[in-house]
Amino acid sequence: MWEPQVNAFDNTVLTYDILGHGNTPLTKENITFDDFSSQLIHLVDELDIKKFHLVGFSIGSLIARNFACNYNDRLESLTLLCSVFERSKVQQQTVNDRFELSKKSRTLSKQALNRWFSDEYLNKNPKIYEKISNILEKNDIQNFLKVYELFVQHKDIEEFHKINSKTLVITGEGDVGSTPEMSKKLSNVIKNSILKIVSGKHLCSIECPDDVNNEIRKLING
Repeated sequence: MWEPQVNAFDNTVLTYDILGHGNTPLTKENITFDDFSSQLIHLVDELDIKKFHLVGFSIGSLIARNFACNYNDRLESLTLLCSVFERSKVQQQTVNDRFELSKKSRTLSKQALNRWFSDEYLNKNPKIYEKISNILEKNDIQNFLKVYELFVQHKDIEEFHKINSKTLVITGEGDVGSTPEMSKKLSNVIKNSILKIVSGKHLCSIECPDDVNNEIRKLING
């Protein structure tokens, strides 16, 4: 999922499987975003990383927001990529319906990729479609649903005033789930933040990696 960023920033990128994804187990029945922040702080402590630039995408951006509120002193910068914020009633109902569908079908619909990528990109890159689909299918569905429910029920109750790191709030202009308007509102409540809207949809970090990477690089070097 982060291959374009790993390639762009050489050996300076650390990626990991969050709880319940990939090879990371999830044994707790009830989880909160504090559990994910705890996972990350233990990881960087184990690796003796004192300060770092944190980039979170989608649900990862909610984890990053929680982490920044709890461990802001460990951050050099914060990038919130395609982050939901202040969903309307209609938007909330939409994600509720998708979650209920996933519970019934015990899978995440491949139709999600049509929301995450532009039609033009998918038509030109069928192998990416299959690659991302395979990643989704390999997730343990029970753990995936636990994390998905946390995402669906998120209420934007973070203590944003605790975030003092220089922050980039960025999304794709065609993202229907983490809209440009959401990013604008989110940027307004985080001091020292800048807002950037790039081309592409939800997975703009893959569809338009140069645009996303350039903005992250400017934040890091600024």
